[in-house]
Amino acid sequence: MASILGGFLRRLTGGGGEGDDTGAAAGPALEYNGYTIQPAPRRERGQWLTAGVISKDFPEGPKSQHFVRAETHAGPEQASDFAVIKAKQIIDERGDKLFTDRAPPPPED
Repeated sequence: MASILGGFLRRLTGGGGEGDDTGAAAGPALEYNGYTIQPAPRRERGQWLTAGVISKDFPEGPKSQHFVRAETHAGPEQASDFAVIKAKQIIDERGDKLFTDRAPPPPED
């Protein structure tokens, strides 16, 4: 009985439960300037985070980059729509560098 009540309270307050921290509400993939955008909003604390995957096929094989932003939305549809807007912005700003830019290693002493 306690576990049932605990699960109910976690879901009521936005923690635990089905659908938390998953991309189960992913929207349809779409093409943009040679890239594929796959929205994948994540449920967190009763809200939906803007998240998704940007991918592109290269001669050496496909590459993908996941992104998560701090913006939250009331529903998965809104988060999915905003993920597409954010992905387009990322693609326009970074292009193929999205897959190659890495933080430089720390300097050696």
